Amino acid sequence: MDLREIYQNIDKYLNHEITLKGWIRRQRKQKEFGFIDFSDGTCFKHMQVVYDKSTQNFEKIDAFKHGSAICVVGTLVKSEGAGQDYEIKATSITLEGDCSDDYPLQPKQHSREFLREIGYLRPRANLFQAVFRVRSVAAMAIHTYFQERGYVYLHAPLITASDCEGAGEMFQVTTLDLDRVASSGKVDYSKDFFGKHAALTVSGQLQGETFAMAFKNIYTFGPTFRAENSNTKTHASEFWMIEPEMAFCDLSGLMDIEEDMLKFVVKYVLDHAKDEMEFFDKFVENGLLEKLNKLVTSKFTRITHEEVISILKKADVEWEFTPEYGEDIAKEHEKYITEYFNGPVFITDWPKDIKAFYMKQNPDGKTVAAVDLEVPGAGELMGGSQREEDYDKLVTRMEEMKVPTEDMQWYLNLRRFGGCVHSGFGMGFERLLIYLTGVENIRDVIPYPRTPGNCEF
Repeated sequence: MDLREIYQNIDKYLNHEITLKGWIRRQRKQKEFGFIDFSDGTCFKHMQVVYDKSTQNFEKIDAFKHGSAICVVGTLVKSEGAGQDYEIKATSITLEGDCSDDYPLQPKQHSREFLREIGYLRPRANLFQAVFRVRSVAAMAIHTYFQERGYVYLHAPLITASDCEGAGEMFQVTTLDLDRVASSGKVDYSKDFFGKHAALTVSGQLQGETFAMAFKNIYTFGPTFRAENSNTKTHASEFWMIEPEMAFCDLSGLMDIEEDMLKFVVKYVLDHAKDEMEFFDKFVENGLLEKLNKLVTSKFTRITHEEVISILKKADVEWEFTPEYGEDIAKEHEKYITEYFNGPVFITDWPKDIKAFYMKQNPDGKTVAAVDLEVPGAGELMGGSQREEDYDKLVTRMEEMKVPTEDMQWYLNLRRFGGCVHSGFGMGFERLLIYLTGVENIRDVIPYPRTPGNCEF
C-alpha cells in the first residue's frame, strides 16, 4: 500500500489499519508523544504519523533520525490538529534503514545551488519532488497526444554521421587512442569504429523525415546533445527534444498542430498534477496557474518576421539590441512581442540567411517558411518549418551553405522517391518544463544536468 492509493481512496481506508513504507521527512518529539512527517514518494502529499507511549518501541522511535526509512502500521483517522485533514495513529513504527548524522538534506531551506551539489539526494526535496513528477506527467502527455492521433513513435539514432543543424557543435564518438592521434597530428577515421567521423545527434529531424515519407505522421522524443560552450539558464549539453514530422502538411497546418499540442499538454499537466502545480504557483511563480490556464483558452497570433521588426522599430523602447530586418531577434524582443499581443505569437517567414539549409524557400527569395513560437514569460518554445521538397533547390542551398551533399544523398533522395510537401517542428522538453513549473534554470528541471565543465553523478 502507498500514499497515492490512500489519498485517492480516503473513504475506503478511513478508520482502517494500514501499513506504509517510506521515509521520515521531519520529526517533532515530545515527552509523551511525537509527530513524523512521512513521505513514500508515490504522491506529492505527505502524511502525519502520530505515535505515543502506547506505540510499540516508543523509546526507540524517539531516536529515529531525519531521512531514515521506516515501516508504519497504524489506523488512518481524521486529524484533530491544524495543517492536515488526516493522520495515522501508529501502533508500531520499525526502522527499515538508518540515516547517519551527516545527512546533508536537513529539514530546512536549502538553496538550489547547494541541492545541485547533492544531485543524488535532491529528488527528496519538495521542490524537486514536484519538478520531476511534473516532468513524468508532461512526458506522458506528449506521448498521449501523438499516440491518440495515430503518430508513429520513432527512436531516432543517438550516434550519427549527419550534422542536422550544420553548426558543427557535436560531441565526437570515437574508439581511437586520442593520445596516439595527438602525437601523430592527424586522424584516420577509416580506422575508427564506424569507419567514418561519427558524433552524438543534435536532432532526430533528418531521420524523422525519412519515416514521415513512410508513415505520414511520426514523432521523436529523446535525448539530444550540443557541444555548445554556453552557461546560460536555458542551455545544457544534453537535453530532450520532441520532434514531430508530418507529410502533406504545410506551414499553416504545422502551426495548427503546434498550438493544439501545446494546449493539450498544458491542460493535461494541470489536470494530472494539481498538487504540484499549486505548489509552484504558491512558492515558485505567483500567477503561474493563471498564465497556463490563459494559454489553454487563448488564440495564438500569427505574424511575419518582417512585421515583428516593424513593430519593434516603432516601439517607444530603448533596446539593448537594436531590431533589424534580416536579423534574429533577442530575448527582449520576444518578451515585448508576447506582451504586445497579450499571448503566444507565431513568428513566420524568417530571413533565409539565418536559418537552416532544409527549410522551404519562399517565392521572394529572401525568406524561408519557418516559424518560431514565442510564449509569455519564456520566449521561444518551439521552432519549425516546412521542409524544402524541391530537389534542385535543396542541393543549391546546401552548396551555398557548404553542407556536403555527397554524405547526404540519402536525405536528398527523399525528394526523388515520392517526396511531398512536409513539415516538422522541435520543442525542447526542458524549456517546456521551465514554462510549466516557473523553475527558471534548466539545471533544475533535468535529473542530472550536463553543462560545460559539469558531468557529475
